[in-house]
Amino acid sequence: MRLLTTEEQDAVAAAIDDVVEAAGGADVAQSWAAGDLSAGLALWAQFAELGLTGLRVPETEGGFGGGLDDLVVVFERLGFHGVPGPYVETVALLPRLISEADRAALVGGAVATAAVSGLSPFAPDPDAATLRYVVDGDRIAPATLERTGQSLAPTRRLGVLAADGEARAITPDARASAEREAVLAASAVLLGAGERLLREAVQYAGVREQFGRPIGEFQALKHQLADVRVALSFARPLLWNAALTADTGTGDRDSSAAKIAASEAATRAARVALQVHGAIGYTAEHPLRIWLGLVPALSRVWGTPAQHRARVAGAILSDGSSARERA
Repeated sequence: MRLLTTEEQDAVAAAIDDVVEAAGGADVAQSWAAGDLSAGLALWAQFAELGLTGLRVPETEGGFGGGLDDLVVVFERLGFHGVPGPYVETVALLPRLISEADRAALVGGAVATAAVSGLSPFAPDPDAATLRYVVDGDRIAPATLERTGQSLAPTRRLGVLAADGEARAITPDARASAEREAVLAASAVLLGAGERLLREAVQYAGVREQFGRPIGEFQALKHQLADVRVALSFARPLLWNAALTADTGTGDRDSSAAKIAASEAATRAARVALQVHGAIGYTAEHPLRIWLGLVPALSRVWGTPAQHRARVAGAILSDGSSARERA
């Protein structure tokens, strides 16, 4: 089992870094949070040219044809940079559920969003999307926006959608696979956000002083930063394992384990980063707020921690029962 990136994946990650930094880095997310979507949509168009919006669309349909390990690489970098927009829905969730014509639109750079009953009932960034869907039971339907609301993340506006058009039937397997991909993508975003928060905390701890010394020299803070590093490092192999086992009998359990670990590690990173930055971390002007809001928002969507823990527990108990029966 391979748990390391390939040279090609490293090149894709580096390309994402270069494109985001050239576009303004965190300023893109700050502008999006302020209601100006132009920079974020321009960045979306650049990613479409790179083939990222068609990452999970087959090559026979003009897409990138990437695997789930590629998905993890891409979404970790998106999380690291706090890139705004409904990438989870467009790139991970919808390709398995929509028609070939609509998949072609995604490859071409269309922005899509969706509300999914039970896991993500509010569609993110519906005002930026040209394609909107409602997924309910065994049907997916085009949708219109009824009203918008706020998210914990300043870069995510949520919308209530209403089905408006002919519904398309989807199989239980297709929906389950699409939801697993969305869970993996969200987990990768959380991991990337946690890595960014740790980097910001370490850098600021080196320049912020108390009692005439950088706070990074204090033993207690070193321990907290080390705990974050350990948590993120433990979450990463769980995420990669989930990507490699997604289509096996343990796919649901493994994706849930990855989501739990990534959420907890990113939450620890957010807490420590805020402690390191102090009051400045609360301000709207400081870019730290992008990740401080993104982490709790994504930790609660695509399955709450309680839902994922219940799934893992159910799988463990089921395996135990099967083992006893075989004995």
